[in-house]
Amino acid sequence: MAAMTTVPSYTPSLWVRVCHALPRLDLTMQMKDNIFVPDSWEYQQTLLVLSSLSAIALVISLLVVLSFLIHYCCCHRGDRSEGSEEEEEDEDASTGHGYSGKKGRGICCVTWVAVAAVTLCCVAIGIGFYGNSEANDGMYQLTSSLLTANYTLASIDLLISDTISGLQLSVSGPLTSMEELFTGSKPFLVSTRNCRRLSENVINLLSSISMARASVDAGLGNDSISGASIIPLTPVPPSVAPTVVPTSGLMPSPFSPGWAANTLMANEDYRWLSYVLLLLLDLIVCLFILLGLAKQARWLLILMTVLAWLALFLSWGSLGLETATVVALSDFCSDPNTFVVNSTHFNTGTSSDVLDYYLTCSRRMNSPFQQLLTQSQRALSNIHTQLSSLDRNALTQFPKAEKSLREVQQILNSTEGNFHQLVALLNCRGLNKDYIDSLKGLCYDGMEGLLYLSLYSFLSALAFTAILCSLPGAWRSFPSESEEYEDSDSESEDPFTSHQDSKRFLQWQPWL
Repeated sequence: MAAMTTVPSYTPSLWVRVCHALPRLDLTMQMKDNIFVPDSWEYQQTLLVLSSLSAIALVISLLVVLSFLIHYCCCHRGDRSEGSEEEEEDEDASTGHGYSGKKGRGICCVTWVAVAAVTLCCVAIGIGFYGNSEANDGMYQLTSSLLTANYTLASIDLLISDTISGLQLSVSGPLTSMEELFTGSKPFLVSTRNCRRLSENVINLLSSISMARASVDAGLGNDSISGASIIPLTPVPPSVAPTVVPTSGLMPSPFSPGWAANTLMANEDYRWLSYVLLLLLDLIVCLFILLGLAKQARWLLILMTVLAWLALFLSWGSLGLETATVVALSDFCSDPNTFVVNSTHFNTGTSSDVLDYYLTCSRRMNSPFQQLLTQSQRALSNIHTQLSSLDRNALTQFPKAEKSLREVQQILNSTEGNFHQLVALLNCRGLNKDYIDSLKGLCYDGMEGLLYLSLYSFLSALAFTAILCSLPGAWRSFPSESEEYEDSDSESEDPFTSHQDSKRFLQWQPWL
């Protein structure tokens, strides 16, 4: 029983604390706070500076590849004439293929570097698939919690609307008829008017259950009946605004948890698909590299060079985006309640007490609607008492009032059932559980997935840098078309080779 009464809690993970502790610099290289304020230009500058680190790494990679290209193109140009005699001797000693000497050592070195780089890239691809799956699981948990919270808020809105409409129906219909029938009996008339007054009181009390009165009053007017306009009790990423469930009679607004969940699901599908395509591109490049080294075809070398350059730019670019996202997410996850309370209070005018009650769900805090619900419960009980008194005493004198009295009693029974469900839904446990689940999905699985994706981008960028550095050596080591043509001519014109082939053919013909 103790485990069932425990309120779920959230604590930032180790990775969230580590990333949140990173120093922040703006474009003027001045230290800034790490408080999550996505709308602030100063905070956006710190994210730009962190993203620019991947651009610096890209420039370093380009310089390294350029230095290797200059080394192979310029420094080895003078060695060709000196090494031509050694290559001819190596070709004579290697049965016409020419891979046992200096060129053979070059091909071996290029092959081992390429194999090591491809192995590193394959490891990175495996890490990327795992990270993409973890991030997708986290976003799925976030969206499912948002949808669950939206269902709870819509149920609260529906219960309040049904209860208010039922009481209004009883006031305008059966109670009015009973007042007309009880005109000649003052005690019965007083009891009927007390029922009307208490019903109107309950309507006013339930109409005041709103967590965003400013936005509701602006959209409906002060005299309109609002539903349970409850703020989003689920965290949203920086690109999604705080949410408010739509009131009765209103179309879904961009502040509803359902709208936020649908937007997140659509964005998550595009994100997941883009990473899958990037991973498949890296895998295709690795396959072309192995195929090009095996075939020693220069057209394959040119193709994999173009793809490797594309993958290199995409890897460093994705690393920059992932770095900014990880840091911003760590800032949000380190203290999510503060951001949710401040942003929701600013956008909807919701009371801080209401937000604290649902975000923390502490046993020391009382429900901000407790007084309203208690008064409504007492009013409904008084209405039930008044109707029971009229049922015992008035029907014998006014039998025509029985139909109206039964209608009021039926409406009251339905109202009490809806009221008990409303009290249960307004408790903080259900919505706080959705809030905690969404936080865990975003800040645990989502954060871990983004970190793995960042590691994948970094390792793949290193692998493609090594591959591009080895490509000039592979180009120099591969035989050209003229060399292949000369080798084929020399083999066809060699009399000893043809004589050995004919002799070997005669040995396999015993009847000749």
